[in-house]
Amino acid sequence: MSVPEIFLLLGLAFSIGGAIVLPLLTETLVPRALAIFGSAAAACLLATSALLLLGHSSLTIHLVTLPLLGTLRLHIGGLSAFFSLTLGISFLPAYLFSDGYMRRYQGHFRTRNFASFFLLLLPTCFMVLAAGDVITFLLFWRIMSLLASLTIVLENTREPVGPAGYLFLSMNEAGIIVVTVALLIMAGFSGGHIGFAAIAASMHNVSAPWRWIFFLMLFFGFSTKAGLVPVSSWLPRAHPLAPANASAILSGALVNFGIYGIIRFVAILLPSTGPLPGLIVLIVGALSALIGILFATIESDIKKMLAHSTIENMGIIAVNIGMALVFTAEHLPVLASIAYIVALYHMLNHSAYKTLLFLGAGSIDQHVGTRNMNRLGGLLKRMPVIGATFLIGALAIAAMPPLNGFVTEWLTLQNILRSEEIPSALCRVIFALCGTGLALGAALAVTCFLKAFAMSFLGMPRSQNAADAREADFSAKAPMLALAALCLVLGVGATWIIPGISRAVPQLADHHATAALVPPFFAAHPPNPPFKPQFISGFKTIGAGVGAGVIPARGLVILHQGGKSNPVVYAMSTFYMAIILALIMAATWVMIRLVCRRSRAAIGAPWAGGMRDLAPEMTYSATGFSNPVRVIFQTFFSAGQREDSKVAVESHFRTAIRREQSDVYLFDRIFLAPIAICAVAISRLLARIHRPSVVNAYAAWVFVILLVALVVNRLL
Repeated sequence: MSVPEIFLLLGLAFSIGGAIVLPLLTETLVPRALAIFGSAAAACLLATSALLLLGHSSLTIHLVTLPLLGTLRLHIGGLSAFFSLTLGISFLPAYLFSDGYMRRYQGHFRTRNFASFFLLLLPTCFMVLAAGDVITFLLFWRIMSLLASLTIVLENTREPVGPAGYLFLSMNEAGIIVVTVALLIMAGFSGGHIGFAAIAASMHNVSAPWRWIFFLMLFFGFSTKAGLVPVSSWLPRAHPLAPANASAILSGALVNFGIYGIIRFVAILLPSTGPLPGLIVLIVGALSALIGILFATIESDIKKMLAHSTIENMGIIAVNIGMALVFTAEHLPVLASIAYIVALYHMLNHSAYKTLLFLGAGSIDQHVGTRNMNRLGGLLKRMPVIGATFLIGALAIAAMPPLNGFVTEWLTLQNILRSEEIPSALCRVIFALCGTGLALGAALAVTCFLKAFAMSFLGMPRSQNAADAREADFSAKAPMLALAALCLVLGVGATWIIPGISRAVPQLADHHATAALVPPFFAAHPPNPPFKPQFISGFKTIGAGVGAGVIPARGLVILHQGGKSNPVVYAMSTFYMAIILALIMAATWVMIRLVCRRSRAAIGAPWAGGMRDLAPEMTYSATGFSNPVRVIFQTFFSAGQREDSKVAVESHFRTAIRREQSDVYLFDRIFLAPIAICAVAISRLLARIHRPSVVNAYAAWVFVILLVALVVNRLL
């Protein structure tokens, strides 16, 4: 038995064993037991994925052979191992966070049931990624959706929680039903074989109309899970109502399964024969990114804001997948491989900083009692560690250098500019428009997370609960500190990370893009160097070779090679950015100390515009901060307003006015509302047919449909 297999069995044993033991424990022991069993299982599965990915190896396990269907198997290759790695990055901190966080629910809700479902969710997710055939994949996908919906409804006495869990489950079921139909038909084309390899081999002989049907069903079916438009509005309505540790998993790990489905079944099983499918993925991704960050910017609830931001980040990943499909169809394998690397890299980054931010939101909710940023403020003095780590997560997701979000968003925009190599003018125009939308979204992301940190942690407390807040315990601080450090490592160590991610890409693209993206500047005699020796020596003179023989990396510069007239298309080094930023900050501190060393600082009351005292209600709020965005993009929000008022003196005067504003999603109104209206109309028609008074008509309809079916069967 190999080492990865041992870690895999240990991880499954910790998860399943913990789920059996937890219901037998008292409520006071459940949080600690969940943290112990869960973190051990996540660490083991994380080790399994890392060993397989770093060792360029795979793991195949035959489960059972069924009559007519064949052998059900598990196969963990490079792609599955990478997605499993993102699972561990999200699950491990969430389990550790549960130790202190889950104590708030003791005596109010059944934490033992939640803990068991939460523990079983990890191995089920792993099995979805390891599935090597259609039946195994669909079986574990449905179990995963059920367990995830059960973790949402922990606070089942709160009115919106039950519908949120049902919404999550129903939307996942709607998407997977479409996927199931597509996969079963594809299995029919493969002669009844259910293995992914057999289906992929049979798709080369399928006609173009069927390929389009499969593409649309698979893409939009898995888009539902990923939260892409037009089926994205359910995500911010379901994810925020779960406990913070579960919300971190839902947005940090489970949405990745939609991306996995798109890559596994669209990019691999249905390789592009033209650029149009890739353009559809690109446009949907760009719209998702823009719509998601627009709604995140105007949101005042921290968890809802983060859920909307998840839609944005899934859109950025979809944009890179769409570019990769287009580049593949246009026979540009290097650019396609780079786009796939950036998509997977951004997904890894998103799992890290989104888990960090959701855990931070959970700490705020636990120790302040509210997630409304209009009721927060001044928390940095009261929760310094949570505030500092939340700041790192906010800077990372806002793509501030040298953190990890900057690397992938910068590479995404650079890849869009590489569309100049595509012959089609229409493709280049679409790339340019999508790039413009992403650039606008990047600017809005800075606004959004500046608001999130400033309105929550800076200024004065805007409620008594915020004034009485206290620092979280070690079980919250430790995983958040680890995730904050990971965001920094994933940013500064980009030249280390890209070669590792590229090991999951050969299954997607025919070209190994590491040498084209991260040249081996440190190697004395690199095999098949992509650059001429004179060119490499020139870059070494400006610092690309610093650390040779000491740093175990290919170099410190991300550099993409162009043609002879333009040998460097783009170049960037987050490592040097970090050093320069550190030097600037140190120099600024020294200058301030030197200039102010002889002056005395007088501490007094803050100036309040000439007023005697500045009330918290008079300070800037999160709603006021984001109101310009709401006004400018009012068409997207389509807010509805309901007004209640009390009148006096025969309706001539109103003594009280209360206005409530609700945001209606643009794509809900355009796409989903007509579908819902048609479904209701059909349901009412069928209900009329089923009435006892028209039982004869009902029987007649059955006879007519049976007759039509027999005639059609005879004609065919």
